[in-house]
Amino acid sequence: MAGLYIHVPFCQKRCLYCDFYSNTDMGYQEAYLSALIREMELRKNYLEGETLETIYFGGGTPSQLSVENLNRIFEAIYRHFPVNQDMEITLEANPDDMTPAYVAALCSLPVNRISMGVQSFDAADLKFLNRRHDREEALRAVRLCQEHNLYNISIDLIYGLPGQTPEKWQKNLDEVLRLDIPHISAYHLIYEEGTALYRLLEAGKITAVDEETSLELFTLLIENLAAAGYQHYEISNFARPGWYARHNSSYWKGKKYLGLGPSAHSYNGTEREWNVASLPEWIKGIQTGKPALENEQLDENTCYNEYIMTHLRTMWGIDLNELSEKFGEKKLKYCLNIAQTYEKRNLLLQKDGKLTLTKEGIFVSDGIMSDLLWV
Repeated sequence: MAGLYIHVPFCQKRCLYCDFYSNTDMGYQEAYLSALIREMELRKNYLEGETLETIYFGGGTPSQLSVENLNRIFEAIYRHFPVNQDMEITLEANPDDMTPAYVAALCSLPVNRISMGVQSFDAADLKFLNRRHDREEALRAVRLCQEHNLYNISIDLIYGLPGQTPEKWQKNLDEVLRLDIPHISAYHLIYEEGTALYRLLEAGKITAVDEETSLELFTLLIENLAAAGYQHYEISNFARPGWYARHNSSYWKGKKYLGLGPSAHSYNGTEREWNVASLPEWIKGIQTGKPALENEQLDENTCYNEYIMTHLRTMWGIDLNELSEKFGEKKLKYCLNIAQTYEKRNLLLQKDGKLTLTKEGIFVSDGIMSDLLWV
């Protein structure tokens, strides 16, 4: 089984914090669609005939595409790839795009999961982040999906905003829990170089929250969602049992995936490829039959390091038998030797042939994973 990722680069405007590739020129949509369908023809053999288990429309803002254009994409997918009848098909959406007419029309497509970029229910937060929607639009969008039997909803939240207090964050958590949705992703604000947010920080116009506050916000997140019955199955992801994001989980479990569209990444087990982060250049490459992409062959050490970083992020952890089979006894012993220090401090747990982070270990996971890498 494999995954298909489709990058839809269009946004009405750029959010303050975003470093994903996007383009605000909607005049490119027809050229984009033609190139996307052509790219499927050119690169359909990348997955070597494996059946698609998941499809993920990311962005950008995929909900900027009309249902008619989304349908064109699905028709092309079904022409070029073998598909599992029980696929998870996710569409990222902005709340203000989810009008009654749009949601009703989505029901004619095979989309069965919505990932909604809410980020916050607080008016001041949304204004600061340069989001297009308000609290009421976000709540209405979720209800609309539920009314149309689109129950598999995930909401993105951002915490650690400048000046954010535990009290304000608690109000966000209370709001999302009242929605009774099966999946929540919550990310700490990151100051990515090249973003408007980073420039504000560099200019001294905003101040990042301190580490103590960040830890308090993360603790509130974990405790609130655990009390509401959500499983903390990946560092930034929480789900009711059985409602995990199958597509994202495939990344953490090392499954193959093909990325289509500008800036999209692909992985087939031995190499990574990534398309140029430019809509015009990507279109030109596809039109000439020479996709504008780069690739990296992965050696054993790199594969080991990626295995550690992706698997340890999840509640399933590192399968020690699989680690030995893939990378040999030498690397297994290396991993276990370093892990001992963290096991003694109750930050890692070795049980039933798995190595996992403890609740305490999640808070210092970056340092643990860094120490376990092969250098």
